[in-house]
Parts: sequence; C-alpha cells; structure tokens
Amino acid sequence: MMGQYFRKWLVSEGLMKENEIPEEGAMRFYANSMQRTIATAQYFSSGMLPVANIRVERHCEIGKMDPVFNPQLTDVTDDFRRQAMQEITAMGGERGLNGISEKMTDNFRLLEQVLDMEQSAACLQGDTCHFRTDDLQIHLVQNREPAMGGSFRLACQAADALVLQYYEESDAVKAAFGDTLSPEEWETISEIKDWYGDVLFTAPVVANQVAAPLLKTIAEELQTEGRKFAFLCGHDSNIGSVLAAIEAEDYSLPQTIEKKTPIGSKLVIEKWQDAEGQYFVSISLVYQSTEQLRQLSLLDLNNPPVVFPLQLKGLTTNHDGLYPMDDFLQRFK
Repeated sequence: MMGQYFRKWLVSEGLMKENEIPEEGAMRFYANSMQRTIATAQYFSSGMLPVANIRVERHCEIGKMDPVFNPQLTDVTDDFRRQAMQEITAMGGERGLNGISEKMTDNFRLLEQVLDMEQSAACLQGDTCHFRTDDLQIHLVQNREPAMGGSFRLACQAADALVLQYYEESDAVKAAFGDTLSPEEWETISEIKDWYGDVLFTAPVVANQVAAPLLKTIAEELQTEGRKFAFLCGHDSNIGSVLAAIEAEDYSLPQTIEKKTPIGSKLVIEKWQDAEGQYFVSISLVYQSTEQLRQLSLLDLNNPPVVFPLQLKGLTTNHDGLYPMDDFLQRFK
C-alpha cells in the first residue's frame, strides 16, 4: 500500500513514469537481512515499481543482523557506560531509574487490567501479578543492542503484542480481550513501547554510537551521483536512534496511537536544488494512521498517509522550510 502511494505521488510530481523501469544505479532497495525487512522492501518495491522486477540488496545471510542496521554498541568503555547511564537516569529525574518506570505507573495499571494479570497463569503460579516500578535494569554490553531488564521489558513485550492485535483484529473489544478502550487508552498502552525505545536508544551518547553506520550510509546516499531514490529498510530502533543522533526536536505524532515510530513508518529525506544550484533537504515521517491500518484502506492522493515534518535543533531553515544540505551533512558528521 505504501509503495503504491509513493508511486502515485512521484508520478503526480513528474519525478517518475507510471511504469518506471529505473536505469542501473538510479534506485536502491537495501534491507537488513531479516525475513521481515527483506519482505517489507520487496513488497514496497512491488507497489512502487510493479513492472521493474526489483532485486532487494542484502549483505548477510537471512536471519543475521547487518551491521548497518544493527543498533549495537561498538565501543563500551567505562567512560561510555558512565556517560550513558548518566543520560539515561536523567530521563527519570531525581528518582533516576525508578523514576523512569514510575512515569509509566498508570500505563502499567491499565495494561494489567486488559491482560487480567491477577488471573494469569504467571500470577497463579506465584510469578508476576503486577508490573513493578522498582526493578528496572539497563544493560550496555559490547557488540550488543542496549537492553532492559525487569517489569518494564515485560510490559513492553505485552504492549507491543497488544498494539499489533488492535491493528489486526477488526473488533476493538475483542482486540482488548473484552475491554472497551478509548483511543486515548490505546495510546496509553502504546506509550509503554514508545518510552521503552526512548530509554534504550535516544540517550545522545548511545544514539550517536548505535546509529553511526546507518548515518554514514544515508549521507553517502544523499551524495551518490545519479541516485534518484533509496529505500533503506530497518527497524523502529533505527529511526529512533537516527533522529536522536541528528538532534531532531521532540515530537508526538497525530492520528496514531504510536506517537514515535508507528509500524511501517518511513523517515523520508528529500533532496532539493534551487535555481542557483544550491542543495537543501526536508525531513519528515510518513506513516499510516491507526484507522488506515485497522481498515486496510488503500492509499492514494485522495487518501494519503500522514506526512509529519520534523525539525532539527539548532539548524535554520530557508523561506521554504528547507535545511541547507551542507548544514545537514555537517550534523551527520
């Protein structure tokens, strides 16, 4: 659906023909070597270029994370760990790590209600009856993704599954296991997942390290001679860490229960040239609204996905709201 929309949009702007077959090197479709990312890139390319028979590029065996898309820590020194934990605990205010979980107290209670946790097998067996706010652990290990332990991690897994169930199940009451939830309550459940991603991937020193390989690839794409379009297919953690590393202003997305990185969202960077030959960029998130996802409604110019412009801290736009390319690339460096 998203691929078809991009085709209709590019054709309407005069940037592509309806049945485009791109020249060698003009377009690139590069995915992390996981089944789901390869499939996403393949389906997107089929919608955007239905007669071009695009081959999706991957660099590792299927099921192995490509270092470009793997948000792993590559230089975990004592100084790095100290700085990272200082930045992460600051998210919880004076209460530190406990403060991070305490921000989710109401979210945890609602999730417990929907899951009937006190009647769950885990609770009846004496394991987990409630999500605690005093057991958060952060793990920063060389050559691994930042990780979390404790109730918050379990709550995130449950919230993630519940949000997917809401997208897939047309009966909203059934999706919530018999509860009638308002859109705001679905946002409350999804916020657990958003906050989890922020804690692990957006502390500046962490984001700079885990996003570095992908930032390098994006910068190269923006400067590749003859490249018209590039589709780099990774994960929500990639979007979160890239935006944190390039210092995007904080945002909360409209028309979706996922306020940071909705499923299938695209971080879109457009490269523009003015009459004097100077280059500029715009940056935005493009995603399907919650209703578009739940209704599987086809996307077109009359029913477009949501396009949300992003702002970068400390950079000035021109009168068209575009960032000078040199400033943008310097931020990457």
